[in-house]
Amino acid sequence: MFRRTFLSLTSAALIASGCAAYSDGHSKDIVDTAVGAGSFTTLVAAVQAAGLVDTLKGDGPFTVFAPTDEAFAALPAGTVENLLKPENKDQLTAILTYHVVAGKVMSTDLSNNMMATTVQGGDVKIMTEGGVTVNGANVVTADIAASNGVIHVIDAVILPK
Repeated sequence: MFRRTFLSLTSAALIASGCAAYSDGHSKDIVDTAVGAGSFTTLVAAVQAAGLVDTLKGDGPFTVFAPTDEAFAALPAGTVENLLKPENKDQLTAILTYHVVAGKVMSTDLSNNMMATTVQGGDVKIMTEGGVTVNGANVVTADIAASNGVIHVIDAVILPK
């Protein structure tokens, strides 16, 4: 399940950055959609390092809150590099799966103060007043359809407690 979550996140991120890549996103899975977008290199690298590619290419459905490359770049210096080390695979997997919810949750399904349980096991808080946020991260592109779920692009990396 953790692998599915991570792959979903990666795909979501990739899809969000390139309109051409997701104009027919519903015919590609989350991972292929993300890779095709070409602007979620950090998320894709993280999904690969965590061994979650096959999971996120699975049947799903998954909802992925996919951070952009800029969101990863905003983390403290050295954070991404440290997480990508083999000895930190469990921590990386936990962070990635915290960005994935089982099921296909479209933006029209969201409500203010909604709690959603992630594949990681923790809950994220969805707010819809003044724009949609997930644990404070802004949803910058919503409802990118994939054959095995949906991707919502966010502007920050959210971390489990």
